[in-house]
Amino acid sequence: MKKYKLLPILLVFVLSLGLFACKKEETIYRTSSEGAFAYENATVYFAMTDRFLDGEEKNNDSYGRKNPDELGKSIGTFNGGDIKGLTEKLEEGYFEDLGVNAIWITAPYEQIHGYIGGGERGDFAHYGFHGYYALDWTMMDRNVGTVEEFRTFVDTAHSQGIRILMDVVMNHVGYPNLSDMLTYGYGNVNLPEGYKVKEGMDFFDYSDYVDYESEASFENYWGDWVRAGLPGYEEPGESEITLSLAGLPDVRTEVEEDLGLPPILERKWAMETDKEYEAYILPASKELRKDLGLPPYAYITKWLTAFVEEFGVDGFRVDTAKHVEIERWDHLGKEAQKALETWREKNPEKPGADFTEDFFMMAEVWGHGVLKDYYFDHGFDAVINFTFQGLKKDGPAFRASSMSGVYENYAKTLHGEDPFNVLSYLSQHDTTLYPREKLIEGATKLLLLPGAVKIFYGDETARPMGDGGSDRTQGTRSPMNWDSVDEEVLAHFKKLGTFRNRNISVGAGTHEMLSKEPFVFTRTYDKDGVFNRVLVYQGPGGEVELDLQASFKEGMTLRDAYTGTLYEVKEGKVTLQVDDVGLSLLEAVEKVE
Repeated sequence: MKKYKLLPILLVFVLSLGLFACKKEETIYRTSSEGAFAYENATVYFAMTDRFLDGEEKNNDSYGRKNPDELGKSIGTFNGGDIKGLTEKLEEGYFEDLGVNAIWITAPYEQIHGYIGGGERGDFAHYGFHGYYALDWTMMDRNVGTVEEFRTFVDTAHSQGIRILMDVVMNHVGYPNLSDMLTYGYGNVNLPEGYKVKEGMDFFDYSDYVDYESEASFENYWGDWVRAGLPGYEEPGESEITLSLAGLPDVRTEVEEDLGLPPILERKWAMETDKEYEAYILPASKELRKDLGLPPYAYITKWLTAFVEEFGVDGFRVDTAKHVEIERWDHLGKEAQKALETWREKNPEKPGADFTEDFFMMAEVWGHGVLKDYYFDHGFDAVINFTFQGLKKDGPAFRASSMSGVYENYAKTLHGEDPFNVLSYLSQHDTTLYPREKLIEGATKLLLLPGAVKIFYGDETARPMGDGGSDRTQGTRSPMNWDSVDEEVLAHFKKLGTFRNRNISVGAGTHEMLSKEPFVFTRTYDKDGVFNRVLVYQGPGGEVELDLQASFKEGMTLRDAYTGTLYEVKEGKVTLQVDDVGLSLLEAVEKVE
């Protein structure tokens, strides 16, 4: 077996209390940054709640939502996943074992109750299972769970050092739909008796029985709050701010004056007086369900930040950020920070109350890459990086045969003189899934990347692409494959993820390439009293000698996080036994007494 030698490189690692060579771990060892957290090193797990795990079957038929739909499809229905399912996996240690230190969930607040026609052909019922069709920001959606179930979820995550990021939408509300028309009295619907979608029909069909001509027909809808292609409503514009994105009613976030409450919420709240609703209305929102004399954006800000004040939510992933005035995000971020401080003060004994970082704001700006621009001057701490995957599958995740230049560029750009943060990913719910047969390669690329990274639910299990009907994107949102987990892929994600989580330098540190072939590099973090450094080897497997004379202190203990093997530096060298995957993840460790 060929041996590789590297020239001496100055590396300073924590001295181990035990001295031994190339033997398996026998006790507990810790890295120098274990437990340290920075969003620049975040491993964010994006769980589409409804598609993750059904923890409470009793909530599956909420609001009369059907699964499967009337044509027998589950493409766009609520499939049963809920907050209790996420909590169940937290309690099992699933996320800890992956090295996840933040969970991004789809919006938990109430979505439109009914469906719209899915895809171009309306060939499936499309409900708001993904959280982007808001109806009422003051309540939990019943399919998601209760207030107390959500509280338990956040507390459980916090007890494991995991931050909770919540998807939020201010740009638009959910579509008009048959169920809400019948419940809240808009649309002047005149359905035939016993109406049902049958073979030969589509899920647009009910529109034939809605009055789209009379202005009075939609008086009880959102009124002056939105611009929409409806009778009596302001028409959508052509700018990024005023357009109707995908035909969704566009909230008039530019308005500064009080427009009153939207008629649909006035009617809805007047109907919700029974005790059964108390389990779903946020206590922090009870006094916000009335006319407060505010413009629309200010109401929505209060309703969203109530989740922070009530539960201690740690951050927002802001949907469609470029379609709302930038100053609204300044306002939301400041109000969310106040709400988080209030929660920490009121709940000093709660898990997470001792977290010290500010509220985290992350923007979704379609097509954005590794670039610091004005979003970072207006309330945002990070943006989602579309270019690692590439909108045409043309990013480094797909195209790069070597990550040497990519890692160097990301590290210099993100951690240079004017630092900032991005969230990179392999797969995305509104683009495509990474090739299932290449997930081991992809995970290595992603989880060693500088900056924050996202694991899209099921990438770690090789969840297959689902049926999307006439909207292929829906296939990226298939149910979690708990019954067909690819254990090899999962094990690989766990090794890389926990290595990353234990070592803050992986995402937040400076990068130095030591060798291009084989690819060997270090990451170093030295801030706020925390020093952490790792070394990564990628190349042929088998016995590999690294000549690091005068670079590692003599007698230093290193652990290969991929194999669990411990090494002692002797005469400036270590001889690795590299796994067949061709990856060695060296971290300096100390024995825990």
